[in-house]
Amino acid sequence: MKGGLFNLSQSLGVYGETPRLPVVCLTGTTASGKTELAMKLANCLPVDLISVDSGQVYRGMDIGTAKPETAVLRRTPHGLIDVRDIDTPYSAADFRRDAGALVRESLERQRIPLLVGGTLFYFSALLKGLPDLPAADGALRDCLEKEAEIQGWSAMYEKLLKNDPSAAERIAPGDRQRILRALEVNMLSGKPVKTNPPGRGLLGGNTRVLQLCVFFSDRTVLHQKIADRLEQMLGSGLVNEVSLFREQFPNARNLPAMRSVGYQQVWSYLENEIDYSTMVENTRTATRRLAKRQLTWIRNEPGWTWFDALSPGLFDAVQKYLASAGGR
Repeated sequence: MKGGLFNLSQSLGVYGETPRLPVVCLTGTTASGKTELAMKLANCLPVDLISVDSGQVYRGMDIGTAKPETAVLRRTPHGLIDVRDIDTPYSAADFRRDAGALVRESLERQRIPLLVGGTLFYFSALLKGLPDLPAADGALRDCLEKEAEIQGWSAMYEKLLKNDPSAAERIAPGDRQRILRALEVNMLSGKPVKTNPPGRGLLGGNTRVLQLCVFFSDRTVLHQKIADRLEQMLGSGLVNEVSLFREQFPNARNLPAMRSVGYQQVWSYLENEIDYSTMVENTRTATRRLAKRQLTWIRNEPGWTWFDALSPGLFDAVQKYLASAGGR
């Protein structure tokens, strides 16, 4: 390493007497370019990349999750990509356990864990811990599922919105599993779903954590990026990807893996429930809503430092921030 690059590594504690390397968290809205930024950092710093994406953990969910291509993953491996088949659910608790282990291994090797992705609940589970919630109740779950069959999932979401507005704000209207779980917790405890308890994640210990968020200062640019990426996904075979899942896992539609934006919409198209143009528009709208929820979540969480994706000096600004904050 030379010059400024050496100085950046030194300030982060890679060299010299700094006792603790930081854990770097990089998030942002969908289509914000956070993965590309992480790759650039991996080219100039001794980092271990760890994916924070609830869709990329599943094998075969490649196009719809914007998973890095195989050649890229060979050059720059990412932890927690392709660790499950879609019929084996992967939870936030699983992520907290697995990511925590990878973070510890990375720090022990005197490398910098760089967690990158847009699943904010995963970030929160790792950084702040998970709340203590009542165990699942099979009988109650069956009753709620039967109610959903009769009234529809939009009605169940409205019920959650009325009973527990803060939980509903954190959950997508189409996220059946989390809607069901939140209602179950409400009814079992008689209280709203707790957020994360203090002191049970990385932020509660002596780990140095640097939290970076990439955003678009111009929302119209974000919307165009979303539209362009969807067009690219469809051109790369997203419909065929979902079609293969329907063949291999006929009952997969309601699995957690299929919650990723785009998969439900394409599935509806393949079931002849909507036409192609409606599928495209529904996916575009759902992705915009996802981006809005991501921004809302990050704004409500302290500790994130924001960087404008439209800034021509984005990479330099991130490097300077890491050099400055890493030495504190």
